Amino acid sequence: MLTAEKNHLLTAPRWIKSHIQTNITWLEKCLRDVDSDLDQAIRNSPIWREKDVLFQSVKGVGRVMSLAILCDLPELGSLNRKQIAALAGVAPLNRDSGARSGTRSIWSGRGYFRSTLCMSTLAAIRWHSVIKAFHNRLRESGKPAKVAIVACMRRLLVIFNAMVRDNTPWHVTT
Repeated sequence: MLTAEKNHLLTAPRWIKSHIQTNITWLEKCLRDVDSDLDQAIRNSPIWREKDVLFQSVKGVGRVMSLAILCDLPELGSLNRKQIAALAGVAPLNRDSGARSGTRSIWSGRGYFRSTLCMSTLAAIRWHSVIKAFHNRLRESGKPAKVAIVACMRRLLVIFNAMVRDNTPWHVTT
């Protein structure tokens, strides 16, 4: 259920609760319809179905991240690692002006995709052996937590890019 609307339902006067509940029911139905349409589109497209299987072969990547990549980042696999990182908004960019030298930070790119990538990366840091080792190495070398997470986001995105480019599922080589 939608959290904000549910909170309003708890604190609303009695006479308005039925209207809020009607809106919540309608929104939940709309979400189910959109999810069903997305699932149907993936099932009907051999290319999307194949890419969906590729993405979900990575530990820490589920249905939401796979859908986000398919819908929000169709260029994946056709750009190099620097270009795809800049497009997704995980490339550190300077904020310089004249003689002033700013700090490097992530900005620009597709922020709506970046937030989904961040959540998937947090799961990957926990469950994906390569990303977990990379994160631990960065933290042990003294990198701040957020810097390490962004670096892992970029690493995961580069892995996705290579997987699509080479059309190969994830596998760990030891």
